[in-house]
Amino acid sequence: MRMLHGIVVVLVTLPGCAAAAAEKSPPAQAPPRQNPADNPAPTLPAPAAPANGGALSPDSPLDEILDALDARGRNLEAFTADVSLTEGDATLANEVTRRGKVLYQDRKGNPRLRVTFTDRDTGKRSFDEKVEYLLEDGWLTDRTYAKEIQSRRKVLRPGEKIDLLKLGEGPFPLPIGQKKQAVHEQFDAKKLGPAKDDPPGTLHVQLVPKPGTQFERKFDAIDVWVDARTHMPTRIETAQGETVRTTELKNFTVNPHPPLKDADFKLPAIDEKEWDLHEEAFRE
Repeated sequence: MRMLHGIVVVLVTLPGCAAAAAEKSPPAQAPPRQNPADNPAPTLPAPAAPANGGALSPDSPLDEILDALDARGRNLEAFTADVSLTEGDATLANEVTRRGKVLYQDRKGNPRLRVTFTDRDTGKRSFDEKVEYLLEDGWLTDRTYAKEIQSRRKVLRPGEKIDLLKLGEGPFPLPIGQKKQAVHEQFDAKKLGPAKDDPPGTLHVQLVPKPGTQFERKFDAIDVWVDARTHMPTRIETAQGETVRTTELKNFTVNPHPPLKDADFKLPAIDEKEWDLHEEAFRE
């Protein structure tokens, strides 16, 4: 369950956060009518273009990296990648890693995500252990094949939508497709210098939640390593107390061709008479 928590903790808390935000937001006030000719609307600047013909460089400042992540999310319709999720306790010096594949598809604002882990590594022993998670149409399904257990949970209200790439809404806390201003509002953000264990060709950004934000309760810090060429995060590390969770994403295919199909998100058939099945309706 601890590894499951690393995947879905943000998803299952989304409805409450979204509702709270809606209740606290004051209604917008209509601006006074003006003559457009006397006071033309300002033109908002586009995100700054990264250096070197689109590629980031080691000298790229923080805001240029955030702009690149913002732009990357705008045209991201789908991606596939190899994924690993490592969870460790700093006091016990133990780690467990699961490895597998992740598929994401936007579907014009109705996104779906499938994560298939195929092996588990405790540091002393590595063995096959298939676990799958599927988020589609407001339902989160998780399966543990060795124990023949499947749980389905309704995580969204009817008609509610989710942005899986937005900070606070998806399983991986990513600043993709978000204005840098929004990131700065919620985090103390800074660019860190290179270290010997950084993924090659990446830039390191650290996000520390500001007091009073929804993220302060969930994370002490979020560290993101961004690929300078593709502008995709390749490592996401979250710290909360003594627990550190690290997600590694490798071998990206962005907007794959041919595109992902329904069959790519279809879980294998199971013998429902033999499996232990659980289903939960949406809970506030």
